[in-house]
Formats: sequence, C-alpha cells, structure tokens
Amino acid sequence: MRSERLPSSGTTAGIAPEQVLVAVPALNEAGAIEACLQSLIGDDPWMGQVRVVVADGGSHDATRQIVTDLRARYPNLMLIDNPLRLQSAGINRVVDSASTPAHQILVRCDAHALYPPGYVQNVANALIARPDAASLATPMDARGAGCFQRAAAWVVDTPLGSGGSAHRGGQKSHWVDHGHHAGFRLDWYRRIGGYDESFSHNEDAEYDHRLGLAGGRVWLESDIRLDYTMRPTLRALARQYLNYGRGRARNVAKHRMRPRLRQLIPAINFAVLALAIPLALVWPWALVAPLGYIAVLALVSGLAVRRIGPCGLWAGPALAAMHNAWGFGFLQTMLKQMVTR
Repeated sequence: MRSERLPSSGTTAGIAPEQVLVAVPALNEAGAIEACLQSLIGDDPWMGQVRVVVADGGSHDATRQIVTDLRARYPNLMLIDNPLRLQSAGINRVVDSASTPAHQILVRCDAHALYPPGYVQNVANALIARPDAASLATPMDARGAGCFQRAAAWVVDTPLGSGGSAHRGGQKSHWVDHGHHAGFRLDWYRRIGGYDESFSHNEDAEYDHRLGLAGGRVWLESDIRLDYTMRPTLRALARQYLNYGRGRARNVAKHRMRPRLRQLIPAINFAVLALAIPLALVWPWALVAPLGYIAVLALVSGLAVRRIGPCGLWAGPALAAMHNAWGFGFLQTMLKQMVTR
C-alpha cells in the first residue's frame, strides 16, 4: 500500500474518536469486507472507539455473516440494512440511523478497498485542520495484480486516461471542484441533504456540485492516498465506464450543467468513430478518424510496454474501453433525457 501515515494529532488538537462516524456501504462483498474492516480498525486503540457502520444492501453471499462475526472482535462495528441497495442511499442511512449529536465528521470508505494505518484519523484531522473546508478528498493511485490490471492502472493515471482529473494520482494539495470522497463535515452534509439516492454512479460529483452551489468547498489532501484496484477484465472495465458516463449525463441534465472539455472529448470521439465507419462506405476519407485513433492507441501501448513490460500491450485496449464506453453511456443517457423532457 503506497500510503504514508500523517503525524497524528489525536492527543493534542486532534479530533476525538467519538466525534467521527465511518460509513461502509456494501453489497455482496464477502471476498473483501473482512480485509477492508481489519485495515480500517486493526489494533488501533483510537479506531476501537470510532463507530464504524456497514450498510448492507441485501447481500446474498456471506457479507452479513462476516460482519456479524467480526463484531466479537470489534464492538464498535455496526451492521444496518440499506433497502435501496445503492451506495448513496447506504451512506445516507448511516447518517440518519447511526449518527449521534457528538458526531462531527463522516468518513466514507469502500468495502472492496484496503486502507493504510491511521487513514480515518488522518482524514478527520486534516478536515478539522481546515475549518474553511466542507469536505475532504484524497488522490487515488491505480494498482493491479494481473497483466490487464497493470496496464489499465498505468494508463488511467495519464492525462489520456483521466483527462487531468485532480484526484487521479494528484501530487499537490489544493482546492478542487470535485474529488474522491473521503471526509465530510456532518453539518454541511445534512445542510445540503446528503447524497441524491437516485444516483447509482457519479453521486459524488452530484453532491460536490450542490455543495459548491451552497457555498461549500472541497480540499484535496495529497498526503493521504489510496491504492485503487482496477477492474480485472476489459469487459468489466467497459461496464464500469459505461455507468460512469451515464451518471455524468444524469448529473449534467439534472443541474443543466455545461460539461467540461475533458468530459466532452470521449463523447465526441465516440460519435465521430460511430459516424465515420458507415460513412466510409461512400467516402473512404472518413476512415482517417478511426485509423488515427487506432494509431494513438498503438502508441499508448508502445509507451506502456517501455514502462511496465509486455503487459503494457493492454494499455491501448483499456484506454479504448474507457473512452468509448464512457462516451456511449453519456450520449445514450443525454438522448434519453432529451426525449423524455
């Protein structure tokens, strides 16, 4: 885990564990939930006093039993039901049913992730240290064990893969419009109504947009980092980015937002490719666009091979999956929104 623990100020000006609430939404995470919770709580006496709540969306595997069994080791661990299943609804339910008047900070954690020692305390203390911040975001460093995952991890942290998104491998702490959600001031969270529970994806960006409209600010703390494991197959990666594109389109439609250029490029690219192929039947020059794109993907794979070895050949296909699944999902949902208005 490439993460360093920040100096803890828990014994001086740091926040007390009774003031921190941790939400872990889960659905069929039997293969990951135990390792996640152990990484969060471990043998840390401070974390042993923090209320950690798993909001289960109706798992059909052993997730609930694993959490129940872990409560014998971690009395501060709670398990609640999330009837709406989605992560957004699960986190809202944790705040609604498990928070107390003493809780000031909410830390969001993912059931399939592993966290470095002191993560929760560092997030809470970093947020307390910035009284002008309503939320705290942290960078994610993409990782992967398999050959495809390694290539996808390499390319997603490049400008071509992330579009320059600040929370993808960022190295500098600064104010951002949006980032990977880590910590929230609960007064701000409640003030803007928490997450929109109709969003299955992009709920974090939708929250940050409403937060900005209300006058809240998001601080990206680059010294607190997470390792993010990429999807293991090309199909799984494409499905993930298809949902990302759909979520962004819903966000744009709901708030009548103007998409940023980095968000429009994958949609424009997909549209150009989709139109160029049939057009080439009557105008062969239309093939310039898809052939040029293939050349870029080949170049990306070549660069990846130089950096990470033969597995880098997967970088081009991974980039194509991310671009075009996102672009298709975005355009498809935008068209549906226009038709149903």
